[in-house]
Amino acid sequence: MAVPLTDSATSTQGSLLALEIDLLLRGIAEHYGYDFRHYARASITRRIRKAMQDAGVTTVSALQHRLLHDSEAAMRFVAAVSVHTTSMFRDPEVYRALRSEVIPLLRTYPFVRIWHAGCSSGEEVYSVAIMLEEEGLYDRCRIYATDISDVMLERARQGVYPVRAIQEYTRAYQLAGGTRDFSSYYVADHQHAVLRKSLRRHVVFSQHNLVCDSTFNEFQLILCRNVMLYFDEVLRERTYGLFEGSLSNFGLLVLGKKESLRFSPQSQRYRELRDGLRIYRRIG
Repeated sequence: MAVPLTDSATSTQGSLLALEIDLLLRGIAEHYGYDFRHYARASITRRIRKAMQDAGVTTVSALQHRLLHDSEAAMRFVAAVSVHTTSMFRDPEVYRALRSEVIPLLRTYPFVRIWHAGCSSGEEVYSVAIMLEEEGLYDRCRIYATDISDVMLERARQGVYPVRAIQEYTRAYQLAGGTRDFSSYYVADHQHAVLRKSLRRHVVFSQHNLVCDSTFNEFQLILCRNVMLYFDEVLRERTYGLFEGSLSNFGLLVLGKKESLRFSPQSQRYRELRDGLRIYRRIG
């Protein structure tokens, strides 16, 4: 007959689990350079449990041993733990606002550098490329699409997505103010839709870690949507500071709809263009 855990035993178990997770994340950071120690603890714990299940191990310590001695398994772990929930023209009303309020501002620059941080598998990068193409601005732009995971970056470079998602993407494109037939941007078979190579002609995909890497250019537009939801306060503030140091004067920052600069020390240096859409213009 099983003996129920006492409160003391439960507390001890929780402390040991926290210690094991700390050691796992430290090992990944020091051995591979991928630092997840400032990700929100509840979120990272859920993802570690899923990684344990996928790896067929029952303890965090066993997962740590596997990852530190198997680099391929470690890269799969990085891809799994990284945030990559995304879709084309996600939150269509944001793209409508980008067309109506941001594109006219970008037209005032002779050349536009755009940073899409945390690009995951690339759907939102291609959404921006399509929008710029339709507005006649794409050939004056360079998009730097970065992510922590090389696995996700390779998927983004390929531009190949499940054909079952195309109906959803088409509907979002139309709601986002698309001006053409969405089918003109891809070739499909029974399983996959392959985006036109021309959409990648001004995109540079590159690995970048928001936790520890620094700025690498000056940008007129930075998009980092639905990434910082998974960061703790320390990492969020570091990332906001990184973006501020990377934006040109009067540059624009686009966050996810559930993210906000409101309580950030940087908030006084931005003005939100449209309430609730999290599109900010730097003013100081």
